[in-house]
Amino acid sequence: MEHPADPPTPLDAHAQHRLDRRRLRRALWASGGFVGLLWLVLFAQQFLPWRSLAVQPQSVHGLWGLLGAPLLHGGFEHLLANSIALLMLGTLAMVTVPGATVRALPLLWLGSGLGAWLLGEAGSYHVGASGVTHGLMFLIFTLGLLRRDRAAVAAGLLAFFFYGGMLLTILPREAGVSWQAHLGGAVAGVIAAFLFRRIDPPPARRVYSWELEDEDGEADDADALELPRPVTVPVIWHRPDDSATDDHPPQRTPDNVVPLVPRSGPRDRA
Repeated sequence: MEHPADPPTPLDAHAQHRLDRRRLRRALWASGGFVGLLWLVLFAQQFLPWRSLAVQPQSVHGLWGLLGAPLLHGGFEHLLANSIALLMLGTLAMVTVPGATVRALPLLWLGSGLGAWLLGEAGSYHVGASGVTHGLMFLIFTLGLLRRDRAAVAAGLLAFFFYGGMLLTILPREAGVSWQAHLGGAVAGVIAAFLFRRIDPPPARRVYSWELEDEDGEADDADALELPRPVTVPVIWHRPDDSATDDHPPQRTPDNVVPLVPRSGPRDRA
């Protein structure tokens, strides 16, 4: 019988393959759809006053940027770099921990804008989804450390392998790059990982017969391997007692034990 704390028993290979393909397809559609929306917004920026939706630090009106800034970008190269990161990290997060990712996205969205609004210079404009991408990377990596199941650990290693350089971009390095939004998104990603680490059930793991046998016979094996107490160990040899008397004869040495003869010292040989 399956232990209640154990992960569910996996499906057969064919059913598991169909489930994985469906989850991957759903993740690609979600990430690709959002990236397509960003490209449409970039085209519309040519005709709309987009600065009203950018984050303007330390300005009450600039708080609208918490909602609109991740949709806006400064140009083709800016959006292209964020599109690749969103496709890879978004798909990885949705495949591995879809429940936690959906709940974390509002925090990542608002956290990136809030970081730019609090830490940015007055009079500047902050746009772009790079804060969200940093939040996704820190979310995936932190969930790998907290959950420690194989899927989460593998996703965390992949995210760190491809985008581990984001650890450096949360600090000021290059002029014109909103490190404040990066830092806000990263902090939001770590917080979201702690809040939603138990949302997604652990992946199914096959339980083998010998694991069940080990659990059932654990107590019996412990008793069988326990050494006897010292008082129950038979004594096979006693040192001869010089003070023995007729009433208390010395202990007899068993026949199968060679008696120990004291070695003569230098005085005896003199």
